[in-house]
Amino acid sequence: MEQNDGRAVFTKEMRPTHTILVPNMLPMHFKMICRILGQYGYRCELLETTGHEIVECGLKYVHNDTCYPALLVIGQFIDALQSGKYDTHKTALMLTQTGGGCRASNYIYLLRKALVKAGFGYVPVISLNFSGLKDNPGLDFTAPMVLRLAYAVLYGDLLMMLRNQCRPYETEAGASERLAVEWTERLTDDMRRGRGMNAAAARRNYRRILADFEAIPRTAEKKVKVGIVGEIFVKFSPLGNNHLEDFLVSEGAEPRMPGLLDFCLYSCYDGIMDYTLYDTGLASYLLYRIAFAVLIAKQKEMIRIVKKYSTFDPPTPFRHAIKRAEEYIGLGAKMGEGWLLPAEMLELIDAGVPNIVCTQPFGCLPNHVFGKGMMKPLKSKNGDVNIVAIDYDPGATRINQENRIKLMLANARRAEEAPSEPISLTDETEK
Repeated sequence: MEQNDGRAVFTKEMRPTHTILVPNMLPMHFKMICRILGQYGYRCELLETTGHEIVECGLKYVHNDTCYPALLVIGQFIDALQSGKYDTHKTALMLTQTGGGCRASNYIYLLRKALVKAGFGYVPVISLNFSGLKDNPGLDFTAPMVLRLAYAVLYGDLLMMLRNQCRPYETEAGASERLAVEWTERLTDDMRRGRGMNAAAARRNYRRILADFEAIPRTAEKKVKVGIVGEIFVKFSPLGNNHLEDFLVSEGAEPRMPGLLDFCLYSCYDGIMDYTLYDTGLASYLLYRIAFAVLIAKQKEMIRIVKKYSTFDPPTPFRHAIKRAEEYIGLGAKMGEGWLLPAEMLELIDAGVPNIVCTQPFGCLPNHVFGKGMMKPLKSKNGDVNIVAIDYDPGATRINQENRIKLMLANARRAEEAPSEPISLTDETEK
């Protein structure tokens, strides 16, 4: 089916016949999200392909000045369509759109253009958004469905947090990852059956998950904690950041990463601020207020349980991140990750993680402004903070990225022993 503008549209009739391919940004989160959509009749499949051929495919069908995450996502989609694994006449693609001023809101147009170029113009593209950007006749959201998606984000954040806090210290290699995968499967199976999607069930699951991770044998060794922030895709996706979490663990560090819920709360809060600053529609403002309040309550409950039933460090309450961000930047600064980027750096610093990798696609203006541009004021007011910005794009070599991170880690270890002798991080990539 096509609309007047010529684009292929995903219709209700396509639900039982079409496989919906989903790009892999957060493996645990997105597996649960796909299962939830499956419960409502959508046949979703998470793409887990990796390798340089994804980059090459993206470069073939997207301009090389295009944002690196767009290049990767589009390359992964077209690589899948060309693989012969799918009946392309019964396949659809799903992309998220935030509706902000970042180029991410335009990925969907770049994807459609690339599909036409690759000979797949008939493949429908579904926009997963809550901003009314694109009408998708075959995609319907209901309140129970949205609540289930929210729980998938909460569960995914908890599993990611616990895995990262256990993995560097586990005495049996791979135990934390296996447990995270096992719980992902259990939770997705619960979601498929419609279980675990209410407050009481979530509290029980939180306690069981915490108990299982507490039982993992771990050493008492002290390791450098390294926070990861940045553009949302490159920050989270192993494909986008060259398996940054794995690399940090291999270098004897403990990765810490604010969860996806922070970005969801940031998006809701931006809707609230739009009404405050620009007097936008009252109806959307009220919806954002309700969504924000519900998510804040869910986060508060999870933090309470982590503190009460475990020895793990809980997530930072989002209201604290807002308060800290206001000390440095206006909350109307919302292009891309906007004020959330320095807010996440500050919440890491306050949580005792002064070593931070800021991941950014090369040429991403919002990340350069809110990430690299905020590093100096953050350093000047927060003591011995060790932040390094790492660019990711097709021309950036993994060796150079990892060497700069190794310098940051050396600086962190040197600071613990001799604070007056830091190692300079300036090199040709910063000039």
